[in-house]
Amino acid sequence: MGCIVSKRETETVNPIVQKLNEEADNQIKVLLLGAGESGKSTIFKQMKIIHKNGFTIEDLKAYKSTVRNNIVKSMKSLITAAYSFNYKINGQKNVEAAEFISSIDEVALVDIGRLWTVSLADQLRLLWLDPSIQAAYRKRHLFQLDESAPYYMKNIERISKEDYLPTQEDVLRTRVKTTGIVEMEFRLAHKLVYMLDVGGQRTERKKWLHCFEAVSAVIFVISAPEYDLKCYEDNHTPRMNESLNLFWETINSNWFPQTPIIVFLNKMDIFKEKLVHSPMKDAFPEYNGGANLEAGIAFLEEKLRERSKFNNISAVVPVSATDTRSLQIAFNAIEGTLLKCKPGKKYLAS
Repeated sequence: MGCIVSKRETETVNPIVQKLNEEADNQIKVLLLGAGESGKSTIFKQMKIIHKNGFTIEDLKAYKSTVRNNIVKSMKSLITAAYSFNYKINGQKNVEAAEFISSIDEVALVDIGRLWTVSLADQLRLLWLDPSIQAAYRKRHLFQLDESAPYYMKNIERISKEDYLPTQEDVLRTRVKTTGIVEMEFRLAHKLVYMLDVGGQRTERKKWLHCFEAVSAVIFVISAPEYDLKCYEDNHTPRMNESLNLFWETINSNWFPQTPIIVFLNKMDIFKEKLVHSPMKDAFPEYNGGANLEAGIAFLEEKLRERSKFNNISAVVPVSATDTRSLQIAFNAIEGTLLKCKPGKKYLAS
């Protein structure tokens, strides 16, 4: 008698578990991965703009210091590079400006609000126009420089105003190292998407494993124009080699044999320009596409697909992460893949 009752009880579906599983069927967990400087955190910010109504006024205000901090750091890098190339900065005003900006240390940068003045903004503007700084900028592939430097310098007058409020594009172009795991949830048709952005710098990658369980899809971000750059961490390892090796290690792990892998080939705007003046053949002798953008994309896609032992790369999508429309189009292209993904988690009766 007891056995019969026990059997019936185990056959009865626990209503709480059933509800949880029904909810889980409509949830997908998407992991956003990539090496440092790939632009994945910019893509994460774009999801906030596209799916979460963008940044609030308070959000934008919070980025004011970050924008100005990024500008000063970029100019410090340019001054250091100019001196290392033995370029002479012209004019007493420019020399004094370079000396002052070079003297700003990390401690002072933390309090950029007090440091930033009309005088400092004028010095930054003067130096940006200096021939030696421009010559150093043209050799930016030989040293570490934020890619948003020219954008911010072009907008320095607006950014310098006392009532400056960052725009969404200003925020998208900020560089802030991602530490730990940042989460966001948003609706995609009938699905609830949980997206996780994990730091891509070498010191952060040990945290990736904590996110690998119950993943519905992986979006792996690779910066296409990094083929002639070195890693921030050691200024020696070619960034593209680092990205391709990291891609191989990640997607071929036993966590993802059947998980759809979506690759965003990022920074197409920079890639198109760079192919003209920095031949990709120098980095990859087997490349014969010259400055042709489509040939460059096809070559990198082949490099990626040949590294997938599970043959589970669903799509390779060219994007420009700082362009909201580009990201919207890219996300529309992969929406079908995401909606067909298996749910990230199932609940079992205990």
